[in-house]
Amino acid sequence: MATAVGNNEGTELISSNDPELDKIQNFQGKYPKQLWYLFFSEMWERFCFYGMRGMLTFFMVHQLFMKEDEANLQYGATQAFVYAFTFIGGLFADKILGFRRSLFWGGLLMITGSLILAFDPREFFFLGISFTVIGTGFFKPNISTMVGALYKKDDARRDAGFSLFYSGINIGALLGGYACISIGKGELFGGVIPENLRWNVAFGLAAIVMTISLLTFVVTKKSLGTIGLSPLKDPLTPGVTGEKTKGNKWMMYATYIGSLAVVPVIMTMVAKTEYTDWFMYIIGPVTLIYLIYEMTKYSSAEVKKLAAALVFIIFSIVFWAFFEQSGGSLSLFAANNLDNKLLGAIEVDPNGLNNSANSLFVIIFAPLLGLVWIWMSKRKIEPNTVVKFGLGFLFLSLAFYIFYYTRFFADMRGMTSLDFFTLAYLVVTFGELCLSPIGLSIMTKLSPKPLQGVMMGMWFLASAYGQYVAGILGAGMVSPNENATAAEKLITYTDGYRQLSIYALIAGVVLIAISPLVRKLMQDVK
Repeated sequence: MATAVGNNEGTELISSNDPELDKIQNFQGKYPKQLWYLFFSEMWERFCFYGMRGMLTFFMVHQLFMKEDEANLQYGATQAFVYAFTFIGGLFADKILGFRRSLFWGGLLMITGSLILAFDPREFFFLGISFTVIGTGFFKPNISTMVGALYKKDDARRDAGFSLFYSGINIGALLGGYACISIGKGELFGGVIPENLRWNVAFGLAAIVMTISLLTFVVTKKSLGTIGLSPLKDPLTPGVTGEKTKGNKWMMYATYIGSLAVVPVIMTMVAKTEYTDWFMYIIGPVTLIYLIYEMTKYSSAEVKKLAAALVFIIFSIVFWAFFEQSGGSLSLFAANNLDNKLLGAIEVDPNGLNNSANSLFVIIFAPLLGLVWIWMSKRKIEPNTVVKFGLGFLFLSLAFYIFYYTRFFADMRGMTSLDFFTLAYLVVTFGELCLSPIGLSIMTKLSPKPLQGVMMGMWFLASAYGQYVAGILGAGMVSPNENATAAEKLITYTDGYRQLSIYALIAGVVLIAISPLVRKLMQDVK
């Protein structure tokens, strides 16, 4: 007899004896075909997202004429709301929409936001950004959770699947991160696109690729079987699961209307960063209280695993606060203090490189690092997940010390080496590869089935706090002198990077030291 269970692996409501799901999960080879479909949908969505992200701080300073510290805070607030809404989007997907409808609705909102910005990015900046914030919240956590649903709980191929999915994210980030900012600045197609339309085209490109992402998902969604269907069922038909939602459609419509109704609220809160402060002060404790309440429903063993997940989440906040300087202070550092010569001969846009170097290195080195982990595992010397997290911080510490050290290669004008800056991003990449792909996978491993969407949302909510803190840290690095020279800005920013290097070193050492305790909490989860 088929029994309806909440949120099986992908957190959708499906049968415990589902032949469609069994067929998907019993795939032959290294990857299921559905993973490739989700890979391409996510790749184009990340092109849109990282293209927009890479433009934000530069656009606010050079087109909206904000002060640099204000732009850093604005960047942190915007990105914080993007990731905070992933928790909310995951919650509504778990309880009402299902992952497919949530993803589709989020994609439509992101396309709308990009089109608004393409029409007039200066006049409607915060309106367009608000649509994008809400849309990303509905889209991002749910496609990640559907990837987890392609695998049985103990399938050893799960990490490889998430690593491939993660490379799709980075291909999109590489293309979007370089193309959008370079078009806006006129470094790419500057001779073709009229100067007064460059930013319109840059934001319009984000809308085009998001449309491709959504069409990819719509065309291939039937291959997903029951994965991602709405958890609601028609109350008039007991025992029927999946898309029989006639009796509860009002809840779906209320979700759609409600998400549109909060657009003016998000506009106000993003535009005024003091409101963001209050939002961040509230949502974290409320989320934690909700999780504690949910934990009372589970066994002691499951609670311990959730406690281990919280350790990863807390340390990830610190990691992303440092890592996300790339969209804030490092974006301004690239604009103000970097030459445009790579390896002494290749001309590149410093902001485009700032946005895309990390993604390029991930694409190159993620498979190689995976082989290293396999080689170490065969010799029984592979570090456990907690130690890998700690190593991520140690790499991050070294990277920020290199960012600091660029000051010693600067000329009298305060312009410094793009090569050394790129080297720092190479080291950042190894830190990220020790943490982020593992983090996506570990949330699904440590979470009970009904809480997987919520815990994935909490993983992204941790990123929200990281983004928020990143904005505060970036604003603190800005020279108090509004008319500071490039040389003065170089000293101010690199002093800040030295401090971040020290803090990352401390975090890494602490995490490695407590790794035995966290491993006990994780129990059988590797």
